[in-house]
Amino acid sequence: MKVLHLDSGIFIEQSVSRQLSKDIVAKLTQQGDDVEVTYRDLVSNPVPHLQAEELQAEDKPLINELVAELQAADVVVIGAPMYNFTIPTQLKAWLDRVLQAGMTFRYTENGPEGLLTGKKVYLASGRGGVYSQGEAAALDHQEAYLKTALGFIGITDVEVVRAEGLNMGDEARAQGLSQAQAQIAELA
Repeated sequence: MKVLHLDSGIFIEQSVSRQLSKDIVAKLTQQGDDVEVTYRDLVSNPVPHLQAEELQAEDKPLINELVAELQAADVVVIGAPMYNFTIPTQLKAWLDRVLQAGMTFRYTENGPEGLLTGKKVYLASGRGGVYSQGEAAALDHQEAYLKTALGFIGITDVEVVRAEGLNMGDEARAQGLSQAQAQIAELA
């Protein structure tokens, strides 16, 4: 099994999404000796924001490299914290490179069609507040956006491992982390 592991939390050592994504990858590697992991830290080694010149160029080495990594993966683990109700800009820059017509999706008479079917994604989501329920759920443009973008390229098997309430006091933080770790322990 080939795993693509992406991290986008800017607080390297304190990042809950990084810890959760690391724990998910560890759980996956326990399931067999034939696990190959490709790791990309989108903060320590950022993907530049997309420029028109790159899209118009004949040669697109970075786009080709990132798309090839995604195409080769059976499983993708994305460490994605919520920043200002959405994803980090570093992760958005990666998505802008891999959502490519003719490579990861195509336009048809019936509309766009994703070309990367049959992959599994684990989203390791860290949130300071609680956005999975109640009135604040309308502010969630993080998980919803990622599911939409991934679905657009054909990846619809997305499981969210979420720790939320992390900035709402020690008890809420402990509960959010505990729930996420319990979910990771149950991964098949």
